[in-house]
Amino acid sequence: MAQQAVLLDQDQFSCSVCLDLLKEPVTIPCGHSYCRSCIEGCWDQDDLKGIYSCPQCRQTFTPRPALRKNNMLAEVVEKLKKTGLQADPPDLCYAGPGDVACDFCIGTRKQKALMSCLVCLVSSCKTHLQPHYSVPGLKKHKLVKASTQLQENICSHHDELLKIYCRTDQNCICYLCMVDDHKGHDTVSAAAERTEKQKLQQRIQEREKELKELQQAVESLKVSFIDQGPAFPKFQSGSFKKKNLQFMIRSLYLFFGPVSWTGYGTTSTLS
Repeated sequence: MAQQAVLLDQDQFSCSVCLDLLKEPVTIPCGHSYCRSCIEGCWDQDDLKGIYSCPQCRQTFTPRPALRKNNMLAEVVEKLKKTGLQADPPDLCYAGPGDVACDFCIGTRKQKALMSCLVCLVSSCKTHLQPHYSVPGLKKHKLVKASTQLQENICSHHDELLKIYCRTDQNCICYLCMVDDHKGHDTVSAAAERTEKQKLQQRIQEREKELKELQQAVESLKVSFIDQGPAFPKFQSGSFKKKNLQFMIRSLYLFFGPVSWTGYGTTSTLS
């Protein structure tokens, strides 16, 4: 039991960036703690924007906060190291060729991202995805399967999510486009349009299947007419039900229009 308690405590004192015990721990203004080198590496990438954020809760800071060592955390981490009861590192799944890498992992080897956030425009591995499941503000964000094409979901004019489909212009737009360039157009949510197109595609596939069956029926009728030859009048009056033939002809006409048959030395149009 004592060992289990230590392992649970260790999880609480691990850096969410490198997934290891905190090294020279620092606590940033939002209350989250990181290895000094890890958070500095993250913020160095934000120097051009001048806006710095917490990798966990995404709270932003301006200017760049000064980092001070958290002595209490450092002492706890040292005690955990001395116990010799450090947990085995979690199973890591590094991103390979063709995979989407986690945007939060630092270093040369990044873990494979599982999901992408259409609001944050970042892709996260299993560990760095946890804030989107636990932080109230992040829970409302739209998560999709990890993708490298996140920018395709963002309006190039307004930097907003393309959540609306304009049926008038047949393209996806953001809510600002709808009140500006697309004012008065026939618009629906992108999700509703996607569902409608899926239903339409299903109907098309069903019609294609029916069409294939009718084409097979056409070939069957052609073979029957050719085989009967001069005996067709007898075939028509006796051995073949006229109603079935008329039904077949009407069905074929619906799909193909007037159909010409050859096989008796003459050409006859059934319409």
